[in-house]
Amino acid sequence: MKTFLTIITALSLLAVSATAQTTKKAEPKKDNPQKIGAVDASKHYDETMIVTGKVAQVTIREKQVYLNLDQRFPDSPFTGVIFAKSTNQFGDLKKLENCQVEISGKIAKFHEKPEIILDSTNQLTVTACAVEPKKSDKKSDKK
Repeated sequence: MKTFLTIITALSLLAVSATAQTTKKAEPKKDNPQKIGAVDASKHYDETMIVTGKVAQVTIREKQVYLNLDQRFPDSPFTGVIFAKSTNQFGDLKKLENCQVEISGKIAKFHEKPEIILDSTNQLTVTACAVEPKKSDKKSDKK
């Protein structure tokens, strides 16, 4: 009888241990957010993510700047928002138009659309930027 109880206790402990390990492995790492496209951001409200996309429009207002990814407002699937208190950290934000970027932070819902508030430059990474061809200066070509 003692052997039977010992075996059942051991099996129970193994089952609990295996369940705990499985649950632990399934949790995403908080210090390593997942990258998602701008169109997928609406599926991840209240989660910390890295949202990737092309800056289709930079709108500068008195109190905030909007970085609309993939499409212009109002069709943009995701917006990065920088409030006036932080805009000086970012330099010339207009230069971000047509650049591929990654915006990291907690995705919030505002007017039924996903957004991330950028408080720091480390939340914004430019991964590629289309360089416009240099236009020749007509005056310098004349002799």
